[in-house]
Amino acid sequence: MKVIIFLLLYFFNLVAKELILPINEQINYNIEKALLGKKLFFDKRLSKDNTISCSSCHDIEKGGDDNRDFSVGVENKKGKVNSPTVLNSRYNFTQFWNGRARDLKEQVSGPIHNPVEMGSDLEEIVEKLKKDEYYVKQFKNIYKEGLTKQNIVDSIAEFESSLITPNSKFDRYLKGDKTALNKDEKEGYELFKQNGCISCHNGINIGGNLFQKMGILKEYASKSENLGRYEVTKDEEDKNYFKVPTLRNINQTAPYFHDASAKTLKEAVEIMIEYQLGMKPLENEVDKIVKFLKTLDGQKPKIMEMK
Repeated sequence: MKVIIFLLLYFFNLVAKELILPINEQINYNIEKALLGKKLFFDKRLSKDNTISCSSCHDIEKGGDDNRDFSVGVENKKGKVNSPTVLNSRYNFTQFWNGRARDLKEQVSGPIHNPVEMGSDLEEIVEKLKKDEYYVKQFKNIYKEGLTKQNIVDSIAEFESSLITPNSKFDRYLKGDKTALNKDEKEGYELFKQNGCISCHNGINIGGNLFQKMGILKEYASKSENLGRYEVTKDEEDKNYFKVPTLRNINQTAPYFHDASAKTLKEAVEIMIEYQLGMKPLENEVDKIVKFLKTLDGQKPKIMEMK
């Protein structure tokens, strides 16, 4: 196994320059649908008792999550898995830690119907929103069918699809501005590649494009009962496999991992090096990798400035 890992890391180091791409500042989405979805995203009427909105667990101003170990839903019920960021979620190959939703439309329905999160259902939400003249008018203007369950989901998914955070320091570096990173940050990026972090954290979202086992070279004792991909497939070999999270804006999204066991970014890097790579973390290397990761903070999504 260690030989295979070494060969994989060697290969990835050879092609590392092509493995991470900057976010394009211009993307295609329907602005009218997204703005309608934005209003719904912040509307607490989507929950059973009108106390929880999508933004309650996914705060756009705080990295796209809620910075809690586990989110709190209706009736103060607590979830069992750390909320992933909604920012740049359009680039994930699947949604949720266990990948149970194929796309953002499927993802939207999950929290709405989850009794621990919003505890509602789309039919109930339609009846609530029919009493709001603004929603009735806007849905009629944008969708031929007007206010329907499908169109509620579609508009929220369109808003979530617009939530990109381009132009981070590292994006500018990738685009050719070699002064965008300082010496330590550049060395941190080189260590990120040399240590093999890039073998899982790559692509435009620097993650979000494959499942990986938590504890590849050292068994990981999770603080959560969640078994990851196994929850979907019931295949024993999928136990403790989770979608690799994006590293974009990672400096803003503590605590880390599905079980929120790492409280700081430094601790998260140390755990990854020890459990995923089978190496003893060196403090000076960890510090530089952390400095590199902090360059992944991007700009606030443009749609947040629109009305």
